[in-house]
Amino acid sequence: MKKFVNDPKSFVPEMLEGLALANPGTLKYIPAYNLIMRADAPNENKVSIVQGSGSGHEPAHVMVVGQGMLDAACPGDVFAAPPMDYVYETAKLMASPKGVLLLVNNYTGDRMAFDMGKEMAEADGVRCEILTVNDDVAVQDSLYTVGRRGVAGNFFVIKAVGAASEQGADLDELLRIGRKVNDVTRTMGVALTACTPPAKGSPLFDLGGDEMEFGVGIHGEPGRERRSLASADQIVDDLLDAVVPDLPYNSGDRVALMINGLGGTPISELYILYRRAHQRLTERGITIGRSYVNEYCTSLDMAGASLTLVRLDDEIEGLLEAPADVAIRVF
Repeated sequence: MKKFVNDPKSFVPEMLEGLALANPGTLKYIPAYNLIMRADAPNENKVSIVQGSGSGHEPAHVMVVGQGMLDAACPGDVFAAPPMDYVYETAKLMASPKGVLLLVNNYTGDRMAFDMGKEMAEADGVRCEILTVNDDVAVQDSLYTVGRRGVAGNFFVIKAVGAASEQGADLDELLRIGRKVNDVTRTMGVALTACTPPAKGSPLFDLGGDEMEFGVGIHGEPGRERRSLASADQIVDDLLDAVVPDLPYNSGDRVALMINGLGGTPISELYILYRRAHQRLTERGITIGRSYVNEYCTSLDMAGASLTLVRLDDEIEGLLEAPADVAIRVF
């Protein structure tokens, strides 16, 4: 597999350095902790919003650091949780009188790192709270999690709490908002090919030319089942049949619909998927209030996509509409 790579061990630091160089005056890079932070952070008048997770999911999360979204991101290596000391040092650097909110996708390694980092930061007098995101309906437990995984739906949580933080909400209010958004968000993904981590140099798993992994995780971990490749319309129908009943979403609901590319899918194909999802949701009496079609939370170069629904109300929609200024305009 051909890739633009120097030393695989330098893949993440070189990416982060490039990101900071491309956004001078806006982003700051702290190499010791894989930390990308707002150049004007911390702000004593707002809660600092921090996300971590592994690398390889870009633009999540380092490329959505900026006004109205994250104040900082401290990723680990590719598909690896950040070390506990990254979380600890980031929390200290981002300490604000209003506190620090740590967003954690529900993977065992991430939860352990953030729980320990939070405890150490609190011992140093930093007020921290953790909000866990678990929007994936594919499995209850996976190779990486206890409970449901946190996947592309985490973007809606980031956007909502980021907007509320800019408006002056306190830490308790941000926890309420984040939990509210997470509770009405559901996602399911499908992979057409495996991804290739730079350090491995070969596909992470084997998937036949006529197969797809239905319910795949963003690290390539298995989902519900391996199936024969189907048409785009059938794939969307099957995703909706898994996602819609899970909340459930009902006739009369107003939703945000996200079609997220997993890294190796052309945008044209994502719009084909969106077309079918819009048709089928409309047939169910569900109104599409906000639409998102792009790469939000990827799995390196995996060909595939995920579908996310968020039930909207006036509060959530207002926060999603709030302005944001980040490195990549995906939200």
